[in-house]
Amino acid sequence: MNRSVLLISLLLGFLMLPLATQVEAKVFRLGMIGLDTSHVIAFTRLINDQTKKHGCKVVVGYPGGSPDIPSSANRVDKFTEQLRKEFGVVIVDSIEELCRKVDGVLLESVDGRPHLEQVRPVIAAKKPVFIDKPMAGNVADVIEIFRLARNNKVPCWSSSSLRFSPGILNMRDNNEVGLVLGCAAYSPCSLEEHHPDLYWYGVHGVEILFTIMGPGCETVRRIQTKDGEFVVGVWRNGRIGTYKGIRRGKSDYGALVYGTKGIAQSGKYGGYKPLVDEIIKFFKTGKVPVSAEETTEIFAFMSAADESKAKSGDAVSIAEVISKAKRRNELRRTEKKR
Repeated sequence: MNRSVLLISLLLGFLMLPLATQVEAKVFRLGMIGLDTSHVIAFTRLINDQTKKHGCKVVVGYPGGSPDIPSSANRVDKFTEQLRKEFGVVIVDSIEELCRKVDGVLLESVDGRPHLEQVRPVIAAKKPVFIDKPMAGNVADVIEIFRLARNNKVPCWSSSSLRFSPGILNMRDNNEVGLVLGCAAYSPCSLEEHHPDLYWYGVHGVEILFTIMGPGCETVRRIQTKDGEFVVGVWRNGRIGTYKGIRRGKSDYGALVYGTKGIAQSGKYGGYKPLVDEIIKFFKTGKVPVSAEETTEIFAFMSAADESKAKSGDAVSIAEVISKAKRRNELRRTEKKR
């Protein structure tokens, strides 16, 4: 290579450096809060897959963890170390520090109770956030999280991975079924003493129910035995949707759907990828795929089921559950100002 050609090559290489830097800068940096669930490994593996070039990458984590929930306390160190070693994720000591290093946040803590306090600095930092299930430990916190996000213009949403399983998502508008008139959803339903009964694992099956039926449930009745749950919701147009929570025998996810054209079995669980695809799309567009109103109704449905159990199966109004939760939030804000 003669001297002129060498000089030209070096000059072109130098001119290309800013372009390479710009391409690298386009990667949307993500932080994870709460490294006590297998979701953090599964989600990071999908998001950071270099063969897919999603334009997003998990780069920072904050461990968190809840000492009074064994499935959190016993796993946080393991998953934190795996993220560090396998994916090169930087582990930080505070949520505030995490927010300074990222463009968006996945709140993954397996315990829903601390989610409100964990998301406050995220919203204050104006970072778009996905909150894994359960969105919170009670419906009042769900409503407050959405209020804070709305007032600060921060995109925020939550969902079970079951919502986006193709065989479930496609049942709301299905040529074989027609207009959905009713749905009988089911899922495993283990309980956790610190959460309302259905929040811990029943949330998956309730999300299936609302994915297919849509919002608009007015009243809830519930029957519980040691082996399972049966919850009946009546929608505003007279449609009926039920949820069967399974704690004994064969366990699975799905629904039987009743429509104007036919009756059909939904598809099964589609894994984490469909949800992660929606999460990536959310961070790249800023558009939430599930409304705050529908998610609030899902958690009000589950809270109403707890109230119905306490009332021996009497019907409980979802509107009243939401109204009481809002009054609780107003009282909390008033007391905080004192």
